[in-house]
Amino acid sequence: MKRALITGVTGQDGSYLAEHLLECGYEVWGLLRGQSNPHRRRIERLAADLRFVEGDLLDQSSLVAAVDRVQPDEVYNLAAISYVPMSWQQTELTGEVTGMGVLRMLEAIRIVSGLSRSGAVSPGAIRFYQASSSEIFGKVSEVPQDENTVPWPRSPYGVAKTYGHLITRNYRESYGMFAACGILFNHESPRRGEEFVTRKISRAAARISLGLQHELSLGNLDAVRDWGFAGDYVRAMRLMLAQPAPSDYVVGTGHMHSVRDAVRVAFEAVDLDWQAHVVIDTRLTRPAEVDLLCADPKKARTELGWEPEVDFEQLIRMMVEADLERIHAELGRGSAAGGIQDW
Repeated sequence: MKRALITGVTGQDGSYLAEHLLECGYEVWGLLRGQSNPHRRRIERLAADLRFVEGDLLDQSSLVAAVDRVQPDEVYNLAAISYVPMSWQQTELTGEVTGMGVLRMLEAIRIVSGLSRSGAVSPGAIRFYQASSSEIFGKVSEVPQDENTVPWPRSPYGVAKTYGHLITRNYRESYGMFAACGILFNHESPRRGEEFVTRKISRAAARISLGLQHELSLGNLDAVRDWGFAGDYVRAMRLMLAQPAPSDYVVGTGHMHSVRDAVRVAFEAVDLDWQAHVVIDTRLTRPAEVDLLCADPKKARTELGWEPEVDFEQLIRMMVEADLERIHAELGRGSAAGGIQDW
C-alpha cells in the first residue's frame, strides 16, 4: 500500500485529493499546523480513514520530523496562502509560506532520504508534487500558456509560487529528486472558500434568489480565466507522480471564460437577471490585474491521459446548487444531504 503525505489537506484541493487517494487504496496522512484548524470540517467525514501528523511550513525541524515519522512514498505540497488579494496585505507571510515553505519541504525530503547532489532518481525515492499556479504567468507573453511560457507574476502570491516552482525544478536537477510541478489553472468547487470570486458569486446568487441579499459587488467583470473543477484536477496530481520520470505539467481546460460569464451562469441557475443585482466596486480590483489566463494542457492530455470531466457551466451550477442546499440547512429548512455533505 502506498503512503501519501498531503500538506493543505483541509483545503479545497487537499480534501478532494485525500478522497481520491483513499479511493486508489493509499494510506493517507495529512499535515496539520494545529488540531484546531478551522477548515477541518471539510475532511470530517474522512477523518476515520485519514492519519494526521503535526508540522508547519514555517518550521524546518517540524517538517523533517513529520516526513521521518510518516515515511511517505509520495508528498503532495498543496499548502499556501492562496487568496491573491490577501497576498498584497500579508506579503512577507505569503513569501514565507507559499515560497519558502516549498524549499523547507524539499529540504525535509532531502534530509530524510539522504540525497546528495547529482544522484540518479532511486526507484524507492520519495516522490514530490508541488502545486504551482497559472498565476506565475501573470502578464502573459503568449496565449495559451504551456510549460515553456516565461513566468511574469503580477502579485506577491504569483511571485511566491514562481519561486516554489523554480526551486522544485532546481532540486530535481541538482539532487535527482522525483519532483513534479502541476501548473494548475483556476479550479473551483462547492468547497471553495467564500472569499474567492466564484464562490462569492454562487453564494450571492443563492442568497438573492431566497431574498436574503439584494446586491453583489464585484470588481473587474472582464478578467478572463480558464476555470475547471477541482475534483478533476487532483486526478492529474496523482498521475504526475505515477510517471517513469518527473516533469512539469500545465493542467486546465483550454477554454476561457470571464467573470461576467460566471455571473450570468450563476444567476441563470436561479432564474434571475444578473444585471439587476450586480454592482461594480472599483475597490475590488487588483493593484496589478491578470487579464488573460488560458491553459494549453496538451502535454497533460498526451502523457498523463488526463481529461477534465466537468465543464464550466456544470461547475458554476454545481456551486450554486450546493450553496442553495447549504443556506436552506443553515436556515433550518432543509437537510444536510447533497451539497451540504460536500462541504
